[in-house]
Amino acid sequence: MSTISPTHEQDVVTRVPKGLFIGGGWRDATGGRTLAVEDPSTTASLCEVADATPEDAMAALDAAVAAQADWAQVPPRERGEILRRAYEAVTARAEELALLMTLEMGKPLAESRAEVLYAADFLRWFGEEAVRIEGRFAVAPNGGSRMLTMRQPVGPCLLITPWNFPLAMGTRKIGPAIAAGCTMVVKPAKQTPLSMLALAQILAHAGLPGGVLNVFTARSAGDTTGPLIDDPRLRKLSFTGSTEVGRTLMAQASKHVLRVSMELGGNAPFVVFEDADLDAAVEGAMVAKMRNIGEACTAANRFHVHASVADAFTQKLAARMGALKVGRGVEDGVQVGPLIDDTQRDKVRELVEDAVAKGARRVVGGPEAIPDEPGHWFPPTVLASVPDDARLLREEIFGPVAPIAAFDSEEEAIAAANRTEYGLVAYVYTRDLDRALRVIERLETGMVGLNQGLVSNAAAPFGGVKQSGFGREGGREGIDEYLSVKYAAIRA
Repeated sequence: MSTISPTHEQDVVTRVPKGLFIGGGWRDATGGRTLAVEDPSTTASLCEVADATPEDAMAALDAAVAAQADWAQVPPRERGEILRRAYEAVTARAEELALLMTLEMGKPLAESRAEVLYAADFLRWFGEEAVRIEGRFAVAPNGGSRMLTMRQPVGPCLLITPWNFPLAMGTRKIGPAIAAGCTMVVKPAKQTPLSMLALAQILAHAGLPGGVLNVFTARSAGDTTGPLIDDPRLRKLSFTGSTEVGRTLMAQASKHVLRVSMELGGNAPFVVFEDADLDAAVEGAMVAKMRNIGEACTAANRFHVHASVADAFTQKLAARMGALKVGRGVEDGVQVGPLIDDTQRDKVRELVEDAVAKGARRVVGGPEAIPDEPGHWFPPTVLASVPDDARLLREEIFGPVAPIAAFDSEEEAIAAANRTEYGLVAYVYTRDLDRALRVIERLETGMVGLNQGLVSNAAAPFGGVKQSGFGREGGREGIDEYLSVKYAAIRA
C-alpha cells in the first residue's frame, strides 16, 4: 500500500502552475483551451493544463526574441549563479518533484527521485560551464595579422522535450542554453507537462529574467512548433524523440538552415561474451533494460549472448525480471510502473507477439500476463531463441521486454550489434581487456557501457550516430551546441 495519501498527491499537483509561461508571467491559452493530464497507472485525470494555440506559441517566440540581446550581455557568472540557485531549489524539492513525475509519467518513486537528482546535475554542471566559454588569440602563420576567435550565443532556441524523462530532458537542454546566453521556447510532451511547468516556476524564482525561458503546453506539437520553425528569427532547434519525427523536423528546419541537435531513437545491443561475469552481466542488464520501465532510448533493446552461456544468462535474467513487483509507482516496493499510454502498450504487445509467432520462446511475462485493471500495464518479459527476422531485434521496443539471441564468435556478435539503422549506445560484458577495446572501437554507436548498464552522466557527452541523431548533450561538449564561433582577422 502507498504511504502517500490521495490528498497529498492532489496538493502536489495543485501547486504547479497550469498556464503558459511567457515573458516571465503565467497566462491562459487563447480561448481558455485546456488539455487533460492523465495518471497512466489509473487512467484518471490528474488536472488540466493550458492547450496553446499557434498564436500562443508565437507569443512565446516573440518574448524570447525580445529578451535575447539583453540576456546575451548578462555576465557569465550571473548566468551561472542562476543555475546554481535553481540546482539548490530542485534538490531541496526533490521529494515533491519526484512524486509529481511519478503521478504524470508512472515510473516508481525511487526512479523518479533518481531522475530529479540527475536533472539537477545538469543545472549544476552548466552553471559551472558558464564561466568557461573561451576563445583564442593567435598570430597568423605568415605573421601579417592576428586571429581572434570568440564563441557567442546562437540566439533564440526551440527545445522540444519527451515524456519519458520529463525533468532531466528539460534541464539537459535548458542548462546549457542559459549558460551560453540563449533565450528559449520550450515545448514539453503533452503527456508529462507538469514537471516542466514546475521547473519554469523554479527558474523564475531563481532569478531568471522574464522572456529568457518561455514554456507552452499543447495538444498538437506540429500546429504549434511548425510556425516557430518557419520563423527566421529562430536560430536553433533541439529535439529529443523518435527518429521518424526527427526526420520531419530536420526537413522543416532546412528552410532557414537552423542549427539543429537531434537525440533520436535507439536499438541498444547488450553483448555478453563467454568470459563475462554472468552475475554482473545480469545486474547490468536489469539496469540497462528496466530503468524507466524500459521506456528509454538507452534501454538495452536486444541481448546478444554467447551460445555457451546463453541458457544460464536467460534463466538468471528471467528469475530477476519475473520477481519484479509491478504496480502504481507511489506504492511501497513497486519496481515497475505502467507504460505511458495504450498506444505504447499495444506496440510492445505487437512486437512480442510477432517474435513468438516467428519462433521465440516466452520464458517469463508476455501479453498473457497483463492484469485486467485500469492502467497501461505490461509485465516484465523475457524471450529466448529470438530469430533474426523478429521485429523487436530491429525496432525500438520502449517497454520491459528482453529478447535474447545467441552468437558463436566475436565477429558474429559485432555484426549483430551493428545490424541496425540506430547507433546511440551499446553495452558490452567481457573480462578480456584486449577484446573490450577491439569491440568498443568497432561498435557503431555514440556511447558504450563496458561492464556497466548505465552510461548517462551530466559530465559526459550524450548522443549517437547514424539515425540516432547528431549533436551532444552534457559534458563539455553540451554547451557548444548553443554557441557560434566568430573569427576576426586583425591587421598587425
